[in-house]
Amino acid sequence: MSPPSWYNGQLHTGDTLPIAPDDPALLFGATVFTTLRIYDRLHDPRSHWSDHVQRLQTSLAALGWRSPDWSQVEQGAIYLADHHPVLRVTLFPDGRHWILGRSLPTNLDHWHQQGITAWVATWDDLGDLGYGGRSLPSHKTGNYLAPWLARQRAQQHQAQEAILVGLDDAWLETSTGNLWGWGAGCYWTPPISQGILPGLARSHLISSLKCQNIEIREEPWCAQVRSHLEAIAYCNSVVEVVPISHVLSGADCRSYDPHHPGLELLQEAIARPNPVDF
Repeated sequence: MSPPSWYNGQLHTGDTLPIAPDDPALLFGATVFTTLRIYDRLHDPRSHWSDHVQRLQTSLAALGWRSPDWSQVEQGAIYLADHHPVLRVTLFPDGRHWILGRSLPTNLDHWHQQGITAWVATWDDLGDLGYGGRSLPSHKTGNYLAPWLARQRAQQHQAQEAILVGLDDAWLETSTGNLWGWGAGCYWTPPISQGILPGLARSHLISSLKCQNIEIREEPWCAQVRSHLEAIAYCNSVVEVVPISHVLSGADCRSYDPHHPGLELLQEAIARPNPVDF
């Protein structure tokens, strides 16, 4: 049986939800969502609940969708946060909401210590279809087909993540997070202008590092930039910062140091509350 979920103000314990077959969420992926990690409780500063709500509110306003009953959303989130370390909050165009709890990845501790393998999903991997980036990259919508396909293909190559690539061959982000790198004495991360998700973990890292007067260069990850990188990682609100120890690109495999001091500093920064919470 599936774990309990919270749908439109009510707890559901079965394997089904009352969603019509012609619902735009099913037909077109017409939802927005956010996924957060629970640290002790929903309102722990490290959970960034208010930031996740603000992300959803921004997307609703931009898309012209109806807002949910936020008190019911919070009620469900508080309940499920007592039982699950990860919550996915999904909103529908008509104001409905759905919250699903889940576990952390079983191999997360190993990933943090040893890193993962990432596979570069180039445009020609599926012929004319290509992977490219995500649909409406400024928002987390239910249309996640391209990243999902890329990650499925990456797993066929015994990799845990896929790296999405733009038409100009610049690396954009992974299938589930934002990219970070260390090289030439500073940090590098692709800019929002390249059509990537403005991830909350990414924003938190930028704020935390800038408070320490640490240089960050937000530039496209073209081949020249990538040649400077000694260590790379990806981040999101659930896994925090995970080193990438190997990158598969065609027949090539490049190795990076998963224990590089620059990555350790990122992992320390992600664990701190927002600077305004100090």
